[in-house]
Amino acid sequence: MKSATKVVHAGVIPDPSTGAIMTPVYQTSTYVQSAPGKHKGYEYGRATNPTRDALQASIAALENGKHGLVFGSGMAATDAVAKILKPGDEVLVADDLYGGTYRIFSRVFAQYGINFVYVPMNDIAEVKKAITSHTKMIWAETPTNPTLQIIDIEGLAQIARENGVILAVDNTFASPMLQNPLDLGAHIVMHSVTKYINGHSDVMMGALVSNDEEVHPQLSFFQNACGAIPGPQDCFLVLRGIKTLAIRMKQHCENGRIIANYLAKHPKVEKVNWPGFPTHPGHDIAKRQMKDFGGMMSFAIKGDLKTATKFVSNTRLFALAESLGGVESLIGLPASMSHAAIPLEERLKVGVTDNLIRVSVGIEDAEDLIQDLEAAFAKV
Repeated sequence: MKSATKVVHAGVIPDPSTGAIMTPVYQTSTYVQSAPGKHKGYEYGRATNPTRDALQASIAALENGKHGLVFGSGMAATDAVAKILKPGDEVLVADDLYGGTYRIFSRVFAQYGINFVYVPMNDIAEVKKAITSHTKMIWAETPTNPTLQIIDIEGLAQIARENGVILAVDNTFASPMLQNPLDLGAHIVMHSVTKYINGHSDVMMGALVSNDEEVHPQLSFFQNACGAIPGPQDCFLVLRGIKTLAIRMKQHCENGRIIANYLAKHPKVEKVNWPGFPTHPGHDIAKRQMKDFGGMMSFAIKGDLKTATKFVSNTRLFALAESLGGVESLIGLPASMSHAAIPLEERLKVGVTDNLIRVSVGIEDAEDLIQDLEAAFAKV
C-alpha cells in the first residue's frame, strides 16, 4: 500500500456496530465484564482503549512496523525508552538534539546511574570509537534539531547489530512520509506526534513504533504501568490529522525548498542549514534515506542575539512560538527557546549560536511567506 493510501486507511476500519467511517471516541474509563476476567478485550482505560488502539495501528503502519504505542507527549515516549536501561548502562547520543531530550537524559536519567555520551553522529567513525562494553543503546535524531545534520541510519544500524545494542531514532523532523528508520535497521522509532503527524497544533502526543519482539513488550509494559497515555479525544484528533499527512508533507517540502533558496540568497543571512542543498554535508545520505528534504531549516542571521531576537519578533505569518510541523509556519530562536536547557558551551560546539533561527515552513502560499520574511529583514 502506498503512503498516500496508508494515511487514509491504515489502522482504521468502519465501526462494526454503526458503520461509522471514522473511529468513534470511546470516552470511557472502564469496561463492564460479564464475569470476573471475562470481557470483550478491554478492561481499564489506562491499559487499552479502542480509539487509541486504532491510532497505534495507524502510526505503526505508517512506519512499516508491527507494534505502535502512543503516549501523552513526545517526552513521555522518550521516557519509556530510557526506562529500558539500568544503572551502569551507557547510551550514545547525538550531540545535536532537541533540548527537551538533552534535559531528560542529563537531569533525570543521569541521576539514576545511566551514562549518556554525546558524540558527533554525522561521523560514523566517531560513533564506532565511542562504543564500549557498557553501551546498551544509540539514540539519534535525523535531521537533527536545530542544525539539520543528517545521520546515516543504516550506518548506525550496522554498528548496533555488531555490538548487540538498541538503536532508537527520533523521526519527528522527517515524519513517516519522508523517512522510515525501521526499514533502515532501527529497533525503535520515536515521534513527537504533536508535530507533523498531527499537523494542526492542537494535540500533545508521542509515539513509539517497533518490530522488535523483545523491546516492544517492555515499552508496552511501561505505557500501562506508568500511565503516560493520551485521552481518546486526542487520539481521535490525530487519526483525523493523519488522513492529510501525505498531502501536507508535499506542500511542506515544496514550500521548504522555496524558502530555503530564498534565504540562501539573502544578503543578511550568513548560512542556511537545509539538507536539500547539494552543498550540505549530509545531502547524499539524505537523498539515500529520505524521500524529500522537508520543511524544517535553520539559518544564521548576520548579527547577534539582539538582531535575531528583533527579526523573529517582527514576523507575522511566521508565528513566534515553540513547536513545529503544523500547517502554519512557525519561527523560533533555539538559544532562548527550544534549546535553552543546553549549556552555552555545548550549544556552540554544534553550531547552535545566539543568531541561529529555526523555521518550520507551513503550507501557506510561499509568496506570502517570503513577503513576511522580507518585512522582518527590513526591520534589522
